[in-house]
Amino acid sequence: MNNLNKNILLGTVIGDALGLPVQFLDREVIAKNPVTTMVGYGQFDVPAGTWSDDSSLSLCLAESLCNGYDLNDISNNFIKWMFEGYWTPFNKAFDIGNTTYFAIVNLRNGISPHLAGMDRERDNGNGSLMRILPLVPYIINMEEEDRFRIIGEVSSLTHRHPRSILACIFLCKFAIQYLATKEIPTAFAYTQKEIKYLLTQEKFKNECSHFDRLVNLTYEQFRNIAENDIKSTGYVIDTLEASLWSVFNHDSFKDSVLCAVNLGYDADTVGAITGALAGIIYGHDSIPEEWLNVLARKEDIIELANKLDSATKSNS
Repeated sequence: MNNLNKNILLGTVIGDALGLPVQFLDREVIAKNPVTTMVGYGQFDVPAGTWSDDSSLSLCLAESLCNGYDLNDISNNFIKWMFEGYWTPFNKAFDIGNTTYFAIVNLRNGISPHLAGMDRERDNGNGSLMRILPLVPYIINMEEEDRFRIIGEVSSLTHRHPRSILACIFLCKFAIQYLATKEIPTAFAYTQKEIKYLLTQEKFKNECSHFDRLVNLTYEQFRNIAENDIKSTGYVIDTLEASLWSVFNHDSFKDSVLCAVNLGYDADTVGAITGALAGIIYGHDSIPEEWLNVLARKEDIIELANKLDSATKSNS
């Protein structure tokens, strides 16, 4: 595929930027004036094309992977983001979730990357899910055991609860299966089979009820869930379901991402994940030019994607 890293990174940042102006708004409010293109200001009073923590942490991960996999280096990038404005649109981090904030404080205070993340039931926000997909090109040719280990370690930098880790595994597994099969229903079915197996393991055995719809509904049943029954909150399961549902119900990058952000609530994160998935499926060439033209630091992002693409190919 043409520059998978570029597909993922541009998809992430575009989806984030589309959703940011309507973040936290109710679906019913957005429906009166739905998002149709890139707009500015809104909830955070920032220009069109501005992106948030979802993109920043994805870009921090991507940059670190250019030099191989090093948890300490990824951690240092996260610290620089939060305290120095590294990989932000305007040199200042904003919209930082509580779980992510406290975990990065732990990292700065010298706690091991393996232990810094929060692991309570209440810590199952979407803060690791939103930044996990840049791992896909790096891990795609690895053995399954190594893939899952790395996904778990990268999630655990901020989100260490088994539910958050398994959600990240689900998302990456679906992306990898799509790249192998080029069939969304087939990729979903393969992913469900793997997650069902993992749910029998000691680490994840208490998570079955939370993944019920994700593993027990067929592709057609899942895509036919009524919109009112799709939540787009910051809870990791809601975000994963909303992102997949948006992709399953549309056949273009533009329509998938607009659907995602118009679901409201945690619109930037659902938009970012949906954008990354749609980028994988449809490619970065499918992103509307008028959206790219206003994207903050577009050239820096493209340069990073190209650098990571070269690094990934040289290591494969």
